Amino acid sequence: MFAAGYELNPITDYVWEISPSGGMRVPGRIYSSRKMIEKYLQTDESVKQVVNVAHLPGIQKYSLAMPDIHWGYGFPIGGVAATDIEEGVISPGGVGYDINCGVRLIRTQLNLDQTEKRLQKLIENLFQSIPTGVGSSGAIHKQSPKEIKKILQKGSSWAVENGFGEATDLQFTEENGCLSQANPEVVSPRAIERGQDQAGTLGSGNHFLEIQVVDQIFDEKAAEIFGLFSGQITVSIHTGSRGLGYQICDDYLKILVKAIPRYGISLPDRQLACAPIQSPEGRDYLGAMAAAANFAWNNRQIIMSLAHKSFVKTLNMNSRDLGFELVYDVCHNVAKIEEHQIGDVRKKVCVHRKGATRAFPPQSSQLPIRYQPVGQPVLVPGDMGRYSFVAVGTQQAMEDTFGSTCHGAGRVQSRHQAIKSGRGMDLIKELKQRGVIIQAKGMKTIAEEMPYAYKDVADVVDVMHHAGISGKVARLRPLAVIKG
Repeated sequence: MFAAGYELNPITDYVWEISPSGGMRVPGRIYSSRKMIEKYLQTDESVKQVVNVAHLPGIQKYSLAMPDIHWGYGFPIGGVAATDIEEGVISPGGVGYDINCGVRLIRTQLNLDQTEKRLQKLIENLFQSIPTGVGSSGAIHKQSPKEIKKILQKGSSWAVENGFGEATDLQFTEENGCLSQANPEVVSPRAIERGQDQAGTLGSGNHFLEIQVVDQIFDEKAAEIFGLFSGQITVSIHTGSRGLGYQICDDYLKILVKAIPRYGISLPDRQLACAPIQSPEGRDYLGAMAAAANFAWNNRQIIMSLAHKSFVKTLNMNSRDLGFELVYDVCHNVAKIEEHQIGDVRKKVCVHRKGATRAFPPQSSQLPIRYQPVGQPVLVPGDMGRYSFVAVGTQQAMEDTFGSTCHGAGRVQSRHQAIKSGRGMDLIKELKQRGVIIQAKGMKTIAEEMPYAYKDVADVVDVMHHAGISGKVARLRPLAVIKG
């Protein structure tokens, strides 16, 4: 099969390979069904980006793409690449502008009958208490530059120490909500300034807070261990490092573009700007990126606490009866130093996951003890009109994808195209007919994020399920959502 001018050779029904040619150091591998390739990838330039990534110095095994693949900056969104820590490079394009954009899933002890009549009031209160939209700010008191640096160093634990949530939340956050290599001293004053008033804010675009109901269970054992049951009310939070993370990416792209000639690196696309991991530029970017990731975890921790208070107030319940507890928090725009098996050797590599989620297997020491019998929760949001999924990581993911899987539905229309498609439509009414209440800053954001702008996330999740990378656990149906 051909896509965007490249020959895709089937490895299985759900894995397709592009053989190395030209300057490619490894093959490209795309996870997809034949139907999705024919429907979405025939002219999509993201396939070319998979090939481009395969040129990176030190890349290991494959340049990978998940089934939610679409065009991004440098790397495709849905792209995964691991580079040798000694001889390889780190690339901001393999992380993205919204560093540690991620998803946090919260379970409650509520069922739909207990909340259905209060959903409108609940979503209104959430919209008032959690700042949303471009440049949103003011969730908590504006922090000094010194205090922002503490957040960049500590991550989620800063929020817990300041009364936003419980210490147990850290156990159920990827990396316990903190990357230890964070270095606030290599973060620009402008980035710190942009973060001073944005902790606890949702932002704009595809970021959201969504109230959902568990409407289908696929894996009873994993669902029980994750604390999920049919008819249960859950809450998902999807946001990242806001303006601070964006500024860090922008700052370091400029630095690394200038560094490329210094290290004799040849690239097919300047958007893949990179530097050796062990170089001063590479170490500084890794430290700044980790700091932004910590800011993002802290951000989601604060938002969870604000949401908890809104639920308690609106439903007039105590916290014990509400049972507002973190299932897990995963990131999908990050580069992390991990150990993986490369052929016969166990080695440290830098795993870039851009629009891809970690999916570690049962018995992994990186998981909470409670989850080790089944594996890591994988959180895959869809569009706001259909459904989202909870999945679980597998051993095959560790062997084939550096412990990585899909992160969402994947866009099929740009934001501009989506706005054009929505002209003349009553978008709020259409969502209401689907059973979804929405609160948003404006119609533009609603149009950009309507279901027609995205692939069906069920198709994406099914590919990874059938490929053995992440197994389906539960489906979540949206009831009410706030967006910027």
